[in-house]
Amino acid sequence: MLKQMVEKVAASGANVLFCQKGIDDVAQHYLSKKGIAAARRVKKSDMEKLVRASGARIVTTLEDLGPKDLGHAGIVEERKIAGEQMIFVEKCKDPKSVTLLVRGGTQHVVDEADRALVDAIGAVKSAVEDGKFVTGGGSIDMEMAMRLRKYAVEVGGREQLAIQAFAEALEVIPRALSESCGLNTIDTLVDLRSKHEKKQTTMGIDVYKARVHDMKELGIIEPLRVKKQAIQSASEAAEMILRIDDIIAAKGKAPSMPPGGMGGMDDM
Repeated sequence: MLKQMVEKVAASGANVLFCQKGIDDVAQHYLSKKGIAAARRVKKSDMEKLVRASGARIVTTLEDLGPKDLGHAGIVEERKIAGEQMIFVEKCKDPKSVTLLVRGGTQHVVDEADRALVDAIGAVKSAVEDGKFVTGGGSIDMEMAMRLRKYAVEVGGREQLAIQAFAEALEVIPRALSESCGLNTIDTLVDLRSKHEKKQTTMGIDVYKARVHDMKELGIIEPLRVKKQAIQSASEAAEMILRIDDIIAAKGKAPSMPPGGMGGMDDM
């Protein structure tokens, strides 16, 4: 019976078999004789990723197995990494799924790398979905700050002060970038403001060469959705702190006297 099952696998033209459940040792022997590499007890999530990568189809019974169900990969081999045996499926024709192998000296390093990768993939995903991006290096922050200052003059009144404060807060990004790469903060901000006044809207800070340069030319960009979310989150945090400050100030007031004063001994 096991030999017949192996014959059905071989008849489909498969030379690699991934099974979510176990494979009998005798069946493994017959598969090996047919030149078919087999991996057993593969996780369901890994099976689904293999399907997307290779273009194969998961079959529940061998009766349904045929050439149309097979996927394609250039290399399928087992390698030993850090004392663990791993199977690598590479050079797929049109992969819709890939695996990133993250390694590090400690678990903390691995966790940080994993977090950074998730953030990077999410940023690329949002840029692809929206199809919109802004230039980085503090260029968009400086441009928004400049336009807010102009808008503040038009508004006037007490609101003008709030808008100007928001503009100054936006300049924290280019200021921090200039400090990180050893530039003079005041000179750099003045230079950036001058260039943005001249409609050079993509001028920002090139931290690799410690200079003010065109971010679009250097290819330094940020997804629009990520930038909007960062500004919105920072604004909401500032509003929350201001509200908390108001509550603390209100609690600091002395309790008001009851009607009629404190009363005398007779009242007691």
